[in-house]
Amino acid sequence: MRPSGSPQVLQRRREQAMRLLQSGLQPVDVARRLGVDRRSVRRWKAAFRKAGSKGIASRHNTGRPARLTAQQRQRLRVVLLGGAREAGFPTDLWTCRRVGCLIRSEFGVGYHVGHVWRLLRSLGFSAQKPQRRAVERDEKRVRNWVSRQWPRIKKKPSK
Repeated sequence: MRPSGSPQVLQRRREQAMRLLQSGLQPVDVARRLGVDRRSVRRWKAAFRKAGSKGIASRHNTGRPARLTAQQRQRLRVVLLGGAREAGFPTDLWTCRRVGCLIRSEFGVGYHVGHVWRLLRSLGFSAQKPQRRAVERDEKRVRNWVSRQWPRIKKKPSK
């Protein structure tokens, strides 16, 4: 388990341990003074002996490497902005499952459908809910009905 504290604080503790060891204290005594395990002190001592100050220096935790390169992520963004129909799907609705299939076919990388949304969020996309409308709907006729028929049949306010 990683100890609490920033990487700089942990590095200062390791440097202090090296100073105490160089002053002649035993690893057990250094561990007791710093409140760490004696095995950690011995591990730090070995790293210091092998690589000097670089051996006990703090390192940035990079995490798991990205599956898609920056260029692939940009290409994915362009394809997504082009629309689902353009990408070969029957409707223009993007779902996480469709995006996962697209990534697999375009880049040969598999993403779990439950994690595709994280990738989409990192690309600047957000969840949208499509409006449900009939395929047969004629917008011109609807506007005409609302502007002409609706006022005629609407109940008049009472006086």
